[in-house]
Amino acid sequence: MAANWRMLAARGADCAAVVKADAYGCGVARVGPALWAAGCRTFFVAHLSEGIAARAALPEAAIYILNGLPPGACTTFAAHDLRPVLGSREEILEWAAFAGGARPAALHIDTGMNRLGLPVPEALDLAGDPSIAAAGIDLLLSHFVSAEKPADPVNARQIADFARVRAAYPGLLASLANSSGVFLDGARHDLLRPGYALFGGNPTPDSANPMRPVVRLEALIAQVRTVEAGASVGYNGCWTAPAPSRLATLSLGYADGFPRAISGRGQALVGGVPCPILGLVSMDLIILDVTAAPAARRGATAVLIGDSLDIDTVGRAAGTIGYEILTGLGSRYVRTYVG
Repeated sequence: MAANWRMLAARGADCAAVVKADAYGCGVARVGPALWAAGCRTFFVAHLSEGIAARAALPEAAIYILNGLPPGACTTFAAHDLRPVLGSREEILEWAAFAGGARPAALHIDTGMNRLGLPVPEALDLAGDPSIAAAGIDLLLSHFVSAEKPADPVNARQIADFARVRAAYPGLLASLANSSGVFLDGARHDLLRPGYALFGGNPTPDSANPMRPVVRLEALIAQVRTVEAGASVGYNGCWTAPAPSRLATLSLGYADGFPRAISGRGQALVGGVPCPILGLVSMDLIILDVTAAPAARRGATAVLIGDSLDIDTVGRAAGTIGYEILTGLGSRYVRTYVG
């Protein structure tokens, strides 16, 4: 993970780290200090509660809260030295009245996502308004709609709109590039904001993944059995053995964040052999076909994320994205940190 951050930071701008969702399921208490040791000094999370947790792990870092300023939350932000990313006039005025320019904040410009942030015309109208200085704005940021698709015309429109706003706010730092945006020409400004790529996700999905894998998910085989042709497996008997088969049951399931949607579509590796997931993923158990895996036995390890099963591959098998797989990693897993 630290190597991924250093690689991205080498692309020509100061590099922050987005560690929302408990550092994409990896644990901000361990991830934050590791990134700090690598040289990262600015961090972003989504919620105020996440900022409080990040502050406990990162006592000296600049920590921004992406989802804005909840009403009445100024004193909590100040108590934990957190910086709101302000996205409306109401938020700007509330923070300005509280901080009086003495506490920093970021200004969120909506260049096309239509979720949070000031629309470009409103941001241009506010340029030079005394409330901006009173709110302590030290950073402009926006978020790409489709940075993982370099040819999408929306990227060029967002880059141009962000440039217009940036020109209206001289002297402020600017941040536009998320993980995929780091690889877009014209998107790298003063501060990069990678998140998913730090944890091994592919920021350039139409080409080879430039990032190193970070997360590996393993589970022990609880039981191995042989079934005859015609035997059904799991809830509702959704898979029937076409021939005599060896089955292995793993002690994890959708309660651990391994999605039920991967039922009948995904694989695990046992001794390096791909073994299909059979039937429905249960709350606490998964069944594999290990007929072709001689290493399968009680207590052996099955790999569900890792080696050829990278996080994006697992996401596609579940009909979703690797982000959802990572952030769904449950609390019942034992997390072991290496490196």
